[in-house]
Amino acid sequence: MKKVALILSIILLFVFSCSKTNDNEKSSISINLGPEPKTMDPTLNSLNVVSSYILHAFEGLTKIDSNNNVQAGMAESWDISEDGLIYTFHLRTNAKWSDGKPVTAQDFEYSWKRAVDPNTAAEYSYMMEVVKNAKEINAGDLDYTNLSVKSIDDYTFQVELVNPTAYFLEFIASTGVFVPVRKDIIEQYKDQWTLSPETYIGNGPYKMKERVVDEKIVFDINTNYYAKDEQVASEINFVLMSDPNTAIAGIRGGTIDFSALEPPSAEIETLKNDGYIVANNAIGTYYIELNITNKAFEDKRVRQALSLAIDRNYIVSNVTKGGQVPAGAFVPTEVRGLETTFRKENKEYIDVNNYEANVQKAKALMAEAGYPDGQNYPVIELKVSPGIYVLVGEAIQQMWKEALNVNVSLVQEEFPITLQSLLEKDYQMARMGWTGDYNDPMTMLDVMLSYSGVNHTGFENKNYDDLILTAKESADNSVRMKSMAEAENILMDEMPIIPLYYRADSFIKNPKLRGVVLNPLGRHKFNYAYIDRN
Repeated sequence: MKKVALILSIILLFVFSCSKTNDNEKSSISINLGPEPKTMDPTLNSLNVVSSYILHAFEGLTKIDSNNNVQAGMAESWDISEDGLIYTFHLRTNAKWSDGKPVTAQDFEYSWKRAVDPNTAAEYSYMMEVVKNAKEINAGDLDYTNLSVKSIDDYTFQVELVNPTAYFLEFIASTGVFVPVRKDIIEQYKDQWTLSPETYIGNGPYKMKERVVDEKIVFDINTNYYAKDEQVASEINFVLMSDPNTAIAGIRGGTIDFSALEPPSAEIETLKNDGYIVANNAIGTYYIELNITNKAFEDKRVRQALSLAIDRNYIVSNVTKGGQVPAGAFVPTEVRGLETTFRKENKEYIDVNNYEANVQKAKALMAEAGYPDGQNYPVIELKVSPGIYVLVGEAIQQMWKEALNVNVSLVQEEFPITLQSLLEKDYQMARMGWTGDYNDPMTMLDVMLSYSGVNHTGFENKNYDDLILTAKESADNSVRMKSMAEAENILMDEMPIIPLYYRADSFIKNPKLRGVVLNPLGRHKFNYAYIDRN
């Protein structure tokens, strides 16, 4: 066994920040991340933005610090077997839930097994497949109690992996499905446990103080948290809204301090000049998700044609205007590869700089599929969220009409409503985005596994699944990267999703707000934020 022990150090930032926040007014902040979340249950959530709420109220075995590095969380140390398969975590004996009860290894065992229990129906259950037996459980071949995790005693939790996994400690720090939840609370309050401060019991640095559906979720410091004195923001008021113009007005008027909503492209330059824009490099891709079980998209030549007929350069230059990069593939540019980045080491599948040739190829594909010049092709429906996505949808609507004579009906609705349609496969097309959970191509590519809870397309490809499995099982990074490159090639040929652009965030921020920790995976931290009133 090799011993890995981490001792948390006090970061000077905390001391500096606390010296500036001697009263509650300075350290109470208002944050807008979007509309009412579909769920705040860490096991059930699959939305990147909601993870930010969750990781303020809950903490896993490891955590991401203010420099976006992995640090000890509920586990103060751990052992890793020589073969890299068995992790033995030693929990803090002073770790407590927000109601004062101790956090134990049994809490983690219950929570991880709950994630793969088919009765839970967690969309992220497939992410547990780094753990031995999880894949067989998800396939229905084993009972969920066979997941290879166990509490050796109250403060020792052991995990056996399928294969050595280099990103495992980062993975469990940034993905909500790995945090503990309380068995007694969930059994007593069922699906209602997340809806009130009295029952939303967490183990993280903050606890729920108030919740008003569709209006706000308020957190204050969890006084039972082992590092409560390191938290700067005494209160985080998450304001629930989906209209970026309202958010901009709130920030200019001083009622909101930060908004993660994409600002309207027409406003970006003015907001930049006025000091309200903060950029963030992100690991993610925006795309259109196609329901390929729908008759309009059964033929992959149609899907390929629709993809080719989108001028991605026009969209990022004239519509989004936020520094996004046109996407010629699914895995974004920032993701690590074998030597450099995965994108540099593998081709872009769509030549985003040759739109005229792409359109000619798209016309030919539509004709081959039996729809020359769009004849006999039905009107198709694209679901878009309010704000910038409407403008992107309108641009695509025009491109498809002009290039292919295909008519598109845009449906504007809040994303939680769209998400429900996706889950039920009651849709044709929808705007979608995926932000990674860790820095590896797998964080994107396993989304499209046939049994993934967040693959809503109906895409099922055994070769794709096998290649992803090979990448997951191999300890040889060159084998892993080769398998994932081949898998992406299949995905871009079958085209159940149409990549639009790689994510680059432009957030709206009060210039006096300090200490926000932006994260490329979207797990932004507001623990150390304050308003500088000097």
